Amino acid sequence: MDLFADLPPPDSENGSSTQDGGGLFGDLPEPKREKRKQENDDETSDKKRRLENDVKFLLKGFVTERMGEREDMQDAHVVMDDFGPEFSDDHIPHDVSRLAYYAIFDGHAGAEAAKFAAKNLHKNIVRKFPKGEVVNKDKEIKRCLIDAYRKTDEEFLQEATKHNPTLKDGSTAVSILVVNDVLYVANLGDSKALLCRRNEDGKYSIVSLTKDHSPTQYEERLRIQKSGGNVREGRVLGILEVSRSFGDGRFKGCGVIATPDVLRCSLTDKDKFLLLACDGLWKGFEVDEAIKYINDILEGETAIKSNKGTDESEDENEPTLYEIACSSVAGDAIRKGSSDNVTVMLVEIQSA
Repeated sequence: MDLFADLPPPDSENGSSTQDGGGLFGDLPEPKREKRKQENDDETSDKKRRLENDVKFLLKGFVTERMGEREDMQDAHVVMDDFGPEFSDDHIPHDVSRLAYYAIFDGHAGAEAAKFAAKNLHKNIVRKFPKGEVVNKDKEIKRCLIDAYRKTDEEFLQEATKHNPTLKDGSTAVSILVVNDVLYVANLGDSKALLCRRNEDGKYSIVSLTKDHSPTQYEERLRIQKSGGNVREGRVLGILEVSRSFGDGRFKGCGVIATPDVLRCSLTDKDKFLLLACDGLWKGFEVDEAIKYINDILEGETAIKSNKGTDESEDENEPTLYEIACSSVAGDAIRKGSSDNVTVMLVEIQSA
């Protein structure tokens, strides 16, 4: 499936500023101050109207993590259904009505790289995000994500050298930046992002939004070999399972990079949920098996509601079906043989 074929047409309304030119003067008479307040209120209302017009889908993220048989948790995650407050008001282009951000980081050789990326990647995205009106927003956002990933990697490697001995930690990453109703998916390593989409016949199809970065892949292996490294037993130098990652300073001279693949996909009214997960889940489930497992739980919603009838005393703290699905699939991955840390994130997609 061509993920780039469903681009929406350019927005016809770019928005306009309602500020007057008198903002330099602090001693304006009261009527003008009232007028300026009214203009600010109008601008806020206009933003709300644009949100209603431009955003057709509501998103809500849920996440579960399990330690598995590991001695510690080396995964990290970020859920931001509303990413907008991280930006200053003058930073977001007028044609952007909604920003959301979801990410999972799977650490190895320690938890520090994953924790650092969870804390800093989205901040670098904010710093690199295109300001004002741009000619090609898709191109600029892709550049933003690539630059933010590289910057985060550079910052962690600098931080790693401050320790004695130097930190050897590394981390995979998968993140989804949502701009209005468009997904920009970036990944390093073998964590996955999937989209569950309904078919006309009522069944579901799986749209893969990432591809794994393995040293056994031809292009990845070629880059490693050109950099002076080698691939033995499917690993970089016989040690590292992935060919792209944050951190892993000892492998950076062997062709291991922090340049993500970036894909773009527009949400449609056939989309049900997003699934992000580290490789711990995939050691217990095949992709189609995991999607079916989750759907079987979510499809139980009608039966559950009918059993409750109209009882208004329903416990507000009762977990949602998405929370149940997250927890169940993560727990069953371990019961099915995954000994790794397992982090599973579901993002519910509903019509606005």
